[in-house]
Parts: sequence; C-alpha cells; structure tokens
Amino acid sequence: MNLEPRVEILAPAGSMESMIAAINAGADAVYMGGSRFGARAYADNPEEDRFLDAINYAHLHGCRLYMTVNTLVKETELDQVYEFLKPYYERGLDAVIVQDMGVFAVIRKAFPDLPIHASTQMTVTGCRSAAYLKELGATRVVTARELSLEEIARIRDEVDIEIESFVHGALCYCYSGQCLLSSLIGGRSGNRGRCAQPCRLPYEVQGQAAGGQKGKGDERYVLSLKDLCTLDILPEVIEAGVYSLKIEGRMKSPRYTAGVVSIYRKYTDLYLKHGREGYRVKPEDRAMLLELFDRGGFTEGYYRQHNGREMIALKEKPAFREGNQALFERLDRDFVEKKRQEPITGHVVMREQEPIRLELRLDSMPELSPIVVSGAEVQTAQNQPFTEEKLLKQMNKTGNTPFVFDRLTAELSGACFLPVQALNELRRQGMEQLEEAVLSRYHRVAEAEEPCDRKSEAAVTTAAAKQADNAADRADAMKICVSLEDMRGFSAALSNQDVDAIYLDSVGFGAETWADCAAKCRKAEKACALILPHIFRSEAERYLTKHQDELKQAGFSALVLRSMEEVAFLRELGMGDIPLIFDANLYTMNHRAAEQMMQMGASGLTLPLELNSHELEELKRGVQKAGADQVEWEMVAYGYLPAMVSANCVVRTMRGCTGKPELVWMKDRTGKQLPVRSHCRFCYNTIYNPSPLSLLGQERIVERIAPSVLRLAFTIETPQQIQAVIAAYVDHFRYGKDTPVPFTDFTRGHLKRGVE
Repeated sequence: MNLEPRVEILAPAGSMESMIAAINAGADAVYMGGSRFGARAYADNPEEDRFLDAINYAHLHGCRLYMTVNTLVKETELDQVYEFLKPYYERGLDAVIVQDMGVFAVIRKAFPDLPIHASTQMTVTGCRSAAYLKELGATRVVTARELSLEEIARIRDEVDIEIESFVHGALCYCYSGQCLLSSLIGGRSGNRGRCAQPCRLPYEVQGQAAGGQKGKGDERYVLSLKDLCTLDILPEVIEAGVYSLKIEGRMKSPRYTAGVVSIYRKYTDLYLKHGREGYRVKPEDRAMLLELFDRGGFTEGYYRQHNGREMIALKEKPAFREGNQALFERLDRDFVEKKRQEPITGHVVMREQEPIRLELRLDSMPELSPIVVSGAEVQTAQNQPFTEEKLLKQMNKTGNTPFVFDRLTAELSGACFLPVQALNELRRQGMEQLEEAVLSRYHRVAEAEEPCDRKSEAAVTTAAAKQADNAADRADAMKICVSLEDMRGFSAALSNQDVDAIYLDSVGFGAETWADCAAKCRKAEKACALILPHIFRSEAERYLTKHQDELKQAGFSALVLRSMEEVAFLRELGMGDIPLIFDANLYTMNHRAAEQMMQMGASGLTLPLELNSHELEELKRGVQKAGADQVEWEMVAYGYLPAMVSANCVVRTMRGCTGKPELVWMKDRTGKQLPVRSHCRFCYNTIYNPSPLSLLGQERIVERIAPSVLRLAFTIETPQQIQAVIAAYVDHFRYGKDTPVPFTDFTRGHLKRGVE
C-alpha cells in the first residue's frame, strides 16, 4: 500500500468567519487574501490588523495561514509589495501564493525564508516548469486543474517539491492564468482578481457543431463546468503525490467552508488510517456536499479524463432551491459559531505567606517550555480558608482566552486566602504569557529593503532619445511581423516586401510544412519563426519529440514560446541556443518579471495585453532603469486576441469529438459572436475575442511605446482580409499614409482603458 503520510487539507477563507469555521472543521491550513494583490478582490478580505489577528488565531490553533499574492502587478505597484508583506512576514505568515514572476523575485530577495507557492495562475502543466520554479526558490507548485493523475505523478517522481491540487469546488473553463475573456469584454481582469465569470453565462453555439447538437435547446451554458468533487478518487489523488488537498471557495459562506472541510477531513483521515481497503464514501456525505452547493451535479474534473460533455452544467441553475435547514443549523452550531479553545494542563501552588504560583503547559506543544507565573502573596485566612475545590473552580474560568483547562491540579498548604481579583490576575498573566510563547515561535524580523540598482531618470531619458530621435526613425526601425494559424495567409505575407518576419503557429502548420515554409521565407529575405503550443502537455511533448528532426532542420530564426515548460524541453532537444521570443501570456507586467523572463532565456518579450499605453511606457522605463536595455519588445497591433484557452472542447460538448480542427461561433446575450477553434493536434480550444484588436490610427501612441516589432496576428481571416490588413498597417506605420481601414468592427483592447 502506497500511503502518503503527510497530507494537508487546505481550506479557503474569504473572511475571518470562514477561517474560524475552516479551522473548527479540521483544516490543516487556510488560504486567504489580504487587502491587496489577491485573486479574489470581491471577497471580504481583511485589512492589515485583522489579517494579523488571523495569523495569530491560526497559529494558536495549530493551523497554517497562506496569503494569496496571486495577481499580476503593474510597474508602479511593484515597490509596494515589500511594505505590504513586511508586517505579515514578521508576524509569522506561513507562505505566499504567487503568480507574478516579478513579485516572486521581490519576495525571494526581501524575505528569503518565506515559503513561496507557485499559483495555479502560473499554469504549471508539467515537471519542467515545476523544476524551474523550485530552482528559483518555490517550495510548492499548485498544479493546473486540467492535469491528469499520471501527469501529477510524473511531477512527484521527477521534482522534489510539494504538490498542491484542487479537490473540490468551482472549476474554471479556461486554464487559470490564460483567461482574458472577462478582461477583454468587460475590463474586469481575472489576472487582477476581478473576474466577472462570463463562462457562467449562456451562449448559443453556431456552425457545424450546432448541427448535430446533443440534448435540447436549453443547454446553452456550454462553458459552465460542474463543481469538482474528488471524494470517490481521493485515494488516487493522494497516491499520485498531491500533498495539499485544496478546496476552492473564498467567495462562499463560512457554512459552506465548514461543511466541505469537515467531509474532506473525515475521508482523508479514513484513507490514511485504513488505506484503500477500508475506504468507502457514504451516499449521505455526497448528498450533503450537494446540499451546500449544486451547480448541476459534480464532476471528478480532469484527473481521469481530458475533457467531456458530462463535465459541463449545460442547463441553467434553478433560481431558488429549498435549503436543508437542519444541516445548516448543525454546521453553524458545530463549526461556524463554535468557540475554539486549546486544551492546556495547569498546576497552581498556594502556600501561606508565599506568592501564589501557576504553571501552564499547552497539550498540543509538548516541546514548549512550561509557563510559570507568580502572583500576590498568599494571606492567612481569618475565617474560611481556600479549599482545593474552591481554588480550582475559580482558576478554571478561562473565559474568552484561546485556552481551556483539560487538567488543572492544585497544591495548598496552610490556611490560605487571596482575593478573587488576585486569582484572576494570575490566570490572566499566565494565559497571556502562554499565548505569547506560542506566537513568538513564528515571529521574524525583516531586513531592510535593499535599494534597487537602477539608472537615473536622466540616463533613461537620454537612452530613450538615442534609441529614437524622431518619429520617422522609430517607424523605420519598427519591424512588421505576421503570425499565422494556418496556410491561408502565407502567400499574402510572403509576397509583401514590407513584412519582415512570419511566425507559423504549430497548431495549424504541421511538421511536414516547416522546412518548406522556412526556406521560402529565407528566399524572400524574411525571418521565420515557429510558435509552439499555447499549452504544453503530453500531446505537445509527443508531437514535438516525434518531429524533433524537422524542428531542428527547418532553419527557423526563432521560436515563440507560450509555456514555461517549453524552455527546458528545447534544452533537452539540444536547441538551447535558438533565439526565444516569449509571447504575451508569459506575463511581464513589471521590470522584475521582464528580468526573470530574460534570465529564463528570452531574447524577445511581448508587451502585456492588459496594460494601457501609459502603463506600457512605465514598464519600458522600468526595464530601462534596471539596465535591461537589450530587451526587444514585440507589440500585438492586430488580431482576434485569445480570450480563453481550454482543455475542454465546445465541439465535443455539442456533438462529440471529431478529431478534426474546426471553427465554430458562440453568440452571447448581446449578440456578439465569439470565434472558437479546436486545436486537435495538441487537444485544446481557443476562444477568441469577438472583435479584432486594431491599432490603426494610434500611430503616435505606438511610437511613444516604441516596440521593436509590430505583430499582426491572423487566426480566422480570409486570405483577402489578411492581404488588406497587412497593406493597411504597412501604409500607416511604415509610410505614414492615412489609407482607409479595411474593417469596421474592431476594438482598441486595453490600449486606452487598461484594467483595474
């Protein structure tokens, strides 16, 4: 029997009340957000003083507390991270959950002994990214929800790092960290903790997928996944190497938290005690979880299947459902409203004419030295001396302290008397000193923040002036690159002499085309790069390993990467020297993140899609101040931006897997049409923004940002549309001509508005 002796039940808490309920229900650790930098901005996250109290409360009751610092951080915010975290670090915060690589670097330098957990927002899909994050200093990775048990077991086998995986709660349709849908359509960014959950809205699927649609017309919630429940496969999850069993639900009630934690506590303990042979899930416990929250049934998620219709809650959730009041009252009584006190052992010595003395021990910490306090001098009783019974009765009144006497003994000598107030003061001092002894074990002292070694503003301004003396020079220096998802636009891009580079997306350009396309680009004096898959998992690894000879021999001038996994994979293939361009979803919102990406091996970076023009300029200034002038920035200036990248498949949901790449459309409630393409070679879907990004007419703003490369990203356009768009961008950005824009429906993306 392969039992993992160390398993952690990790509970969500969007409030102090939820945290207390989780601890009462048996959580080993709790994760919650502070007042800033957390991915649940709309939860009831506590302010600083309350969060410090939360750390104390967790530690007094034998629980760990992790803070979510798992949002992307803008350049102007980066300097605030140290001061924000310092009081929590000093109080004894157990770990931080981090998405932003710049924040990761700041924490690792400023607080070297503070454990960092790599957030699921980092899209850790394999052992290579896990190993890299460990090398940087992460102590734990939170795996992408889409990973199979086999993929998790491979991380366990190949990387000595703690693994945390979700076992219960809501599932995102998109790979976490790869979703821009809420951001693009409503300005509320999931990467900034403000997701509006557009995946929970109805959509009408149009195109071939709808023709053979399974089910009825009311099955319109095609992106709304059922909630995850792993009770039946919990032994397999633990045996795959998952140390931390993570429950989702920081926006849910304390009652929900308590109920779910209590069930997972029960069955984790059952497995650890009896193994698989004694593991049975009672139907009433499954039913209880559905009583707490039901989106249309449960799913075991991706642990044993890649995707599937049965994972989707296709029908609308009922507006009202009768609650189980008896269950709710029990949860409130047993967990939510229950006062928790830790058992202690005490001994009080009362001798006439000597100071009264109290000794306290915390039962759960036998290694902690006993607390001994002395009080007032014991008087000689004039009438009725203290009895042992009377003394114990008075001293047992622990009130609102974190402790309760499990065993209290007394030793009396002589005719003893003390005022009740003196006994209360003795007990108060003892309890306070015991509490301080427990908490002080966690306290740290932060070192002063080291000033960054950065160039002066004047030096940056001079460097920027040298880079571009005037608008004409900037326009002439800016390369124009065309990225293509398939062959349809290749001829148009190849024939335009002003296109400097062509990027071929491996989702549509198979290995059999690589050498020929690269050769044609060289003949036309254009650079040619291959875009590797957005998601790098076993399908991508098998395909690229099988075709590694074609990859090496094609003669690509660079490779465009969208996953941390791909960096180490290329080194394994012996391709570590080829220039690497990191795409926009390898986020560089701040200069520290950019530095980290460069250290990872990037020769070029793509400007983030969620920053406005002023923030992009601030980012570039920050990078220049840091002395990283060698960065070549690319800017996406046109294209249907990827709003979601999902392991699930709209075509498979509606009519079953065809094994063939297809383009379908989803119409939302406003009438907008969202293109959806299935990338069968690597088995993932991309849902695109309904309107293409266009920066035509924004030449002056783009010139101020001064990217090295302007990228036109083509996905669903016809060859004629591709040709017209390329011509318009060449006219506007290279020759300064104000030619007509060849489309009417477009968006400026976040160039003007940005995200909160």
